[in-house]
Amino acid sequence: MTTTGPITAQELYERLKNIKLGASVCQYSLRKCEELVPLVNEINALKKEKNAVILAHSYVSPEIVYGVGDFVGDSYKLAKDAMSTTASIIVFAAVRFMGETAKILNPEKEVLIPSALDGCTLADAIDAATVRKLRQEFPDYTFICYVNTTAEVKAECDVCVTSSNVYKIAQNLPNDKIYFLPDKFMGINLQNEMKRLGAKKEIKYFSGTCYVHEDYGLEEIMKVRLEYPNALVVSHPECSAAVVEHSDYVGSTEQMLAFMRETKANEFLMLTECGLSARLESEFPEKKLVGSCTMCKYMKSNTLENILRVLKNPIARDRVIFSEDVRLRALKSLEAMFHYANLKQ
Repeated sequence: MTTTGPITAQELYERLKNIKLGASVCQYSLRKCEELVPLVNEINALKKEKNAVILAHSYVSPEIVYGVGDFVGDSYKLAKDAMSTTASIIVFAAVRFMGETAKILNPEKEVLIPSALDGCTLADAIDAATVRKLRQEFPDYTFICYVNTTAEVKAECDVCVTSSNVYKIAQNLPNDKIYFLPDKFMGINLQNEMKRLGAKKEIKYFSGTCYVHEDYGLEEIMKVRLEYPNALVVSHPECSAAVVEHSDYVGSTEQMLAFMRETKANEFLMLTECGLSARLESEFPEKKLVGSCTMCKYMKSNTLENILRVLKNPIARDRVIFSEDVRLRALKSLEAMFHYANLKQ
């Protein structure tokens, strides 16, 4: 999404000026862009020099998405983008498990993580030892792990999924007994969706949650429906079953963005991290967002300053490294994802 040469503060401002929803850190004046543009241009020049690309999740700060991001999207899109690049260095502006996925798929590339906070409440909810215990307890179940897990957890599971393909993969699995981890809300939503589709699947799930999505409740939806009767509610499947049930559309971040882009409606309540709200406001300023905006502290800990630092002088904690044994076993779960996601139903 970046340009080939240096950009001016005015050009950066044009990309960011329509972003209004959220905290002051996600609002932009020309003066703020004048402060940002030297960093943006230095990073973009250094990328060329080092044969590097920046993968930016939609949840990171807008100046990263629209200033230096070469590929922007959700975890599934960025996983495929990581495989398509010829760059020797991948700077993954997101959270560590996403950088680990890129490394699993691209072992020959150096993958760097520029986030200051090394965490994710979903990924941190479960570890490999717990998965091994669960597999002993439920030996007849196929273990599905959400992409929001560490490489070590993926290595213990049968197939990985994302929020955009979890329902399709669950349907396509030959086993009717499924253990889903780590997100309990997505597990419950998976149960409900399989029942709605008439798929006879016995689904158990773990107890993890995303602290951003678990905060959304039915009260917020009801309030917005009273104040903005024409607004459509779009939500992520990491939200509770009650929120999902009362939403007009449920999908991954890329699916949500596509829905809002394509529908004729002009007002939306978006129940996911506010980075996606920023993308909608920047790219489709004629659309109106209502309601609150919630930031993920882990995603927002990616900064231009840290991206520049890891490009110039990465330290050990910036690098994504794990054993080849873990990589190969985790790769099998990702390859299974691509296989089952591409099967016709």
